[in-house]
Amino acid sequence: MQMNLPNKLTLFRVVLIPFFVAILMTNFMGDKSRWIALVIFVVASLTDLLDGKIARKYNLVTTFGKFADPLADKLLVVSAMICLVELGDLDAWIAVIIVAREFIISGFRIIAAEKNVVIAASYWGKFKTTFQMIMIIMLLAGIGHPAWHTASTVVTYIALILTVVSLIDYIVKNKGVMKDEG
Repeated sequence: MQMNLPNKLTLFRVVLIPFFVAILMTNFMGDKSRWIALVIFVVASLTDLLDGKIARKYNLVTTFGKFADPLADKLLVVSAMICLVELGDLDAWIAVIIVAREFIISGFRIIAAEKNVVIAASYWGKFKTTFQMIMIIMLLAGIGHPAWHTASTVVTYIALILTVVSLIDYIVKNKGVMKDEG
């Protein structure tokens, strides 16, 4: 299979994840570790924005991309959230709700694929991903100012609300996928 640019960007995002986690969690770069991890996360997040825009603009949408892009997003966001829980920067219950939503939607997509139905990403899902990435960036930056803490808390709750809303939206729009034919 020939890899187009959007798919290469998606794979690059996946490759960045272990570097992000290793640098953030081992602190082997000293005080700079968190900032380097933040830069890696931002670069990985930007590849998500770019791969989709390029794929749509140049008609480079592929079956691989439809599968790999949301998977890469989930891996990046879930990896970051697990690290933030471990570092004490994100409450575990918030991470559990967000991760549970991802498992539920992945299950829906698997069942839909078996029925030859493609469940496209919705605007709610895109807003959810955007706010989750902003939340992670803000939490990684961890600026100690009270206004920053308040802003990152607000963004975290917006990301959580969008996560639940996007889950409900997927279930309502795709409830027919769960019906048995037999």
